[in-house]
Amino acid sequence: MKKYKFDIYRYYGKYRETITQRLLRPDGLRYMIVFRKSNSCKLGVTRAYYRFILNRLKKKTFIQIPHRTNIGKGFYIGHNGRIIINEKTRIGDNCNVATGVVIGQENRGKRKGCPKIGNKVWIGANAVVVGNIEIGDNVLIAPLCYVNFDVPSNSIVVGNPGRIIPRQDATDGYVNRVV
Repeated sequence: MKKYKFDIYRYYGKYRETITQRLLRPDGLRYMIVFRKSNSCKLGVTRAYYRFILNRLKKKTFIQIPHRTNIGKGFYIGHNGRIIINEKTRIGDNCNVATGVVIGQENRGKRKGCPKIGNKVWIGANAVVVGNIEIGDNVLIAPLCYVNFDVPSNSIVVGNPGRIIPRQDATDGYVNRVV
């Protein structure tokens, strides 16, 4: 099954859209469908077309996720607004991001590089995740957090500077319709 079908499932709870849902498709889902198609096309002309559309959607939606970014299935963009993700970032399955999220790289120091984000991660509004760090599975990053340190699986990150709270049900109720 194509990866964008899993993205559709995360939004609607089924793998197909109705005509009305397609016409009223949220900008985040529209962006992710074009993103997935631009990565999966084999023909150069078709790939160039989808990358052109993706570039236009960047300007319209303020979502900046380069087509080379490695994103797992079931990616969910919660709200309209600026989202910036570095192309070298790796994101696992069933991840949610809200408006204002920045996932970027550090250019110097011991954490030089980009984050690796696990499965079933929820990143709240205006959170910043930077550096060569690893975010484990089942992690909730609260809004307005600055994360530049490794986060173990099954935990919540709150505050600025971030503080880790271990919790087995960290994303229950936040990451829904898991694929």
